[in-house]
Amino acid sequence: KVDPQLASELQRYGVTYSQQYTNTWLSNILSWVLPALVFVGVWFFLVRKFADKAGGMGMGGFMSIGKSRAKVYMENRTGVTFADVAGVDEAKAELEEVVDFLKHPVEHSRLGARAPKGVLLVGPPGVGKTLLARAVAGEAGVPFFSISGSEFVEMFVGVGAARVRDLFEQARQKAPAIIFIDELDALGRARAAAPFGGGHDEKEQTLNQLLVELDGFDSSSSLVILADTNRPEILDPALLRAGRFDRQVLVERPDKIGRVQILKVHVGKIRLDPGLDLEQIAALTPGFSGADLANLVNEAALLATRENAQTVTLSHFTRAVERIVAGLEKKNRLLNPKERDIVAHHEMGHALVAMSLPGSDAVHKVSIIPRGIGSLGYTIQRPTEDRYLMTREELQNKMAVLMGGRAAEHLVYGHWSTGAA
Repeated sequence: KVDPQLASELQRYGVTYSQQYTNTWLSNILSWVLPALVFVGVWFFLVRKFADKAGGMGMGGFMSIGKSRAKVYMENRTGVTFADVAGVDEAKAELEEVVDFLKHPVEHSRLGARAPKGVLLVGPPGVGKTLLARAVAGEAGVPFFSISGSEFVEMFVGVGAARVRDLFEQARQKAPAIIFIDELDALGRARAAAPFGGGHDEKEQTLNQLLVELDGFDSSSSLVILADTNRPEILDPALLRAGRFDRQVLVERPDKIGRVQILKVHVGKIRLDPGLDLEQIAALTPGFSGADLANLVNEAALLATRENAQTVTLSHFTRAVERIVAGLEKKNRLLNPKERDIVAHHEMGHALVAMSLPGSDAVHKVSIIPRGIGSLGYTIQRPTEDRYLMTREELQNKMAVLMGGRAAEHLVYGHWSTGAA
């Protein structure tokens, strides 16, 4: 392109020159089309990615993203009954009423009573909340829809609410049925007044739809909602009002009798020493949940297998308890003689104080074999019975036992090591 001023100067002085016009229509079109093609390509890539994640192919799978992802177990397919649940007799008794309602709805409403719409199982992890829900379906012989609370929410707005609607629609078609929502706190966290967004984020829309569905069916529909959580304090109050999750069943860690019952269920799958007393094992495991006890039985069986033993004995269970409580042995962590001496005096201090103070738990074992992360030794105490209350003196004695190792190091060496920090 020739500058007009330069062209006039060339003509003025009689300079011969030529000019050529350049056609720029193709570059102009490409500058508009290429960004659009890139955008469309990225869009189709995302469509295919989320379609594959949703279990479908192409647009068909993508369009099904609003469908419920609940696992459906038909009649008697859960493989679990109340015979498989032990150690939670009170919770089991509460849920037997739900089973009776599903089996005999007419008799249940004879006097005008209505069954609870929703039952919330509350308790720490590993106590058997999910197992109880599956046992209810197995006993009642009805379809069982199981889904996690986190599976409702996706990045696309409206997907969670669509999945809630689809889940309840499927359950109504197969009624009588049970819907089980695992980890309800992932979906039903209490709503707060947000400064931005106007309260219309995806989680709130999903929770609102769940509340609508809970209000949308009555007790005569033979549809029961079960859910579990280990954090009931963070749930939205609207979920817990009467007419929704109006019954809460507390599932606690088992006591000694409950632990014996749970052990009886799990040891039936292993070759046990005929002379083994399960009450001895139950006494070694205060505070263990049902999942912990199942893991304990498996660890003991693995130890016996490594030793080529014919049966699983009390020794295997004792070592399995130590492995679960204190961690794995660190046989390659070799301490020099001075460090071993310090650790031995430290653990001796814990044990000596525990044996001297009245009301302290009995000393079960003292070891200076390193275990777990950072533990160079340990002193295990075992209570003789389940306790629910403690006096001020007992709490002070426990604190004294915890400080016993530090005091022993100071008395023997005149200083403290990092192990007593």
